[in-house]
Order: sequence, then C-alpha cells, then structure tokens
Amino acid sequence: MNTAHTTDAAQGETAKAARKAAEVESSGHEQRRQSVRRVAQASDLVEVRNLKMHFPVTEGALLSRVVAHVKAIDGVSFTIRKGETLGLVGESGCGKTTTGRCILQLEHASAGEILFNGTNLIDLDRKSMMALRRKIQVIFQDPYSSLNPRMKIGEIIAEPMKVHKTEPDRAARNARVKDLLKLCGLDPRFADRYPHEMSGGQRQRVGIARALSVRPEFIICDEAISALDVSIQAQIINLLEDLRDEFDLTYLFIAHDLSVVRHLCHRVAVMYLGKIVELAECDELYNNPLHPYTQALLAAVPVPDPEVERKRAHQIVKGEVPSPINPPSGCVFHPRCRLAVDNCSKEIPEFRELRPGHWVACSVL
Repeated sequence: MNTAHTTDAAQGETAKAARKAAEVESSGHEQRRQSVRRVAQASDLVEVRNLKMHFPVTEGALLSRVVAHVKAIDGVSFTIRKGETLGLVGESGCGKTTTGRCILQLEHASAGEILFNGTNLIDLDRKSMMALRRKIQVIFQDPYSSLNPRMKIGEIIAEPMKVHKTEPDRAARNARVKDLLKLCGLDPRFADRYPHEMSGGQRQRVGIARALSVRPEFIICDEAISALDVSIQAQIINLLEDLRDEFDLTYLFIAHDLSVVRHLCHRVAVMYLGKIVELAECDELYNNPLHPYTQALLAAVPVPDPEVERKRAHQIVKGEVPSPINPPSGCVFHPRCRLAVDNCSKEIPEFRELRPGHWVACSVL
C-alpha cells in the first residue's frame, strides 16, 4: 500500500470536509443576518418598562413583619419585536426566570409596566388576563414536573383547548392533538401514553405541543433545553426554530448556554443581579462585547479545540455574587469589575446606546 498516497487522500478529505463546514457556517450566518434585518422592521409585540419584582422577607411566626426585600428584578426594560427571539442570559439567580414569570403574570410585579400589543398586563383583572393567556404561552424547564403524571399525553395537550374553548368539539380536539404530535416529531399514538412512559426529549416535545395547542403569538421558553442531553438539545432547538419560522412565533428564550442562544436568537440581553447590563444583536454582542460582565461570560465558554483553549486568556471574575437582599450601591457589578472607579459605587450607570442597537449600562465606557 502507498502510505503517502493514503495520507494525501485523507488530508484532502479532511480539507474538503473543513471547507464544507465553513460554507455551512457562512450560510447559517447569512440566513441569521437576513432574519435580523427582517425582524428589525417589525413592530414591538412585548414591551417591558422599568419592571421591578421585590419579594418581602419576613420574620416572626404570629406577628410577622417585613424586615427586607429580595430585589429579584430591579428596573428591567426591553422590547421584543413580532417574530423575534430575544435571548435572556446570565448566571443563576440573576432574575431571568422571575422576569418571565412576571410577563406571564404568575408573579405580580412590584412596579413597572408589561405591554403586550399595547395592553398593560399588570392592569388587567383575572377575567381579562384569562382571555389574553391564549396568546401568551410557556415552555417550562423540567419536562417531567410540568406534565400531570395522572393524565395521558392527549389529555395534556387538549386541556388548554378545553379551557380556552378554541376547539369545543371533542373530535376536532383529538384531531388537532394528533396533528400537533406529528408537528413536534412524535407518533400520534403517543396520545394514549402517560408522561413516565416517555423520554425527557419526548416529554419536552409534548410541552411544546401543549404550548402550540391554542395558537399563541408569544412563547416564553424558560430554560427549555437545560435538563436535556446535548444531542436532544439540538433537536429541540431546531424544532423551535422551524416552528418560529412556520407560525411567525415570538420567543423570549431564557437560558445560560451561550452557544445555544447564539444559534437561535436575534438579540441577546445580559442580566446581572436583577438588572440588564447589555443588550445587542446576537452577532454584535458575541463579536464585540462591551460590558466587563458580558466579556467574562463569553470568555468562560469553552472552545472545542484543546490547543486554542490552552492558549487563550481567561477572564476570572473576582469575588462572589452579592445578595439581592442587600445589593451594592451604584453599579451592582462594581465590587467585581476590573474597570471599576470610585464613581461606580456612587452612581447607577445609565443604560446607553454606545453603538447602533448596542446598549450598555456602564459609566466607564
């Protein structure tokens, strides 16, 4: 056997595969840029203005009194355009899930406004909010605890249709359940199974089918893939992407996996200790992070190449995350920030647009 010829052939195949992978990646980036340009021209579907959620801390058994507040969200503002996917990222405890729960009205905000198609959700009574819930749905993090173990899959998916009376006829509901199962990549015969008879990825597909059952406009994905295996995560992400394009859905995608966020989202908002510190289009944020916390987050993402990973410089954020009961004065990140100056502990930084569409809360930049 000619060893040199075999080696050359192998190198040629490797180079060919690398070129093909680069072409696929370039094509994906171009498709995302086109999608970003299209979404940028759309109107706002969701607008959050100066949202605050402070949970009271009480002491005493019989005569309890409020002694402090956990400032889970402290002045968050952002918009989500129709057809857009906004990623909301940050470390555990920063207020991502609480933000989503406030939009869903599962938590009643302490202050601020949440506008959906111009309607302030905070001002709605129970009956009015029930009518609007059909348009706002959620995919929960745990695909098992979010499904009733005593109900069959078909009953779980059909229940929102019964509650909102979108399909009053039983035969029509059953037909739509089968259509939704097929749409989400499941066998329609799964309608007669119970949640414990399915895998984690299959259960999450059921959660997606349930969210789609009432034809919503806006879906909050609360860590929708974090409990799944990596191979299953890719399938669910591709499914969410296909459904968004097919039904013109709008997502708030709450996650901590930055690589997944980059694949799916049009814009990304970075949260730290109840505040948004940076907001920009996806490629702009990943290629040009401005806030020190965002830079540290992106630097922590591992590179799947041992040589590159070994050589690159890591930004280690000093200290621990402060308590939301007693957050630092001024900029909440200043005790851990490498750029901090004396003024950072005295003044709350303004959320400014430093580049077109790139907003940052930092007084030093």
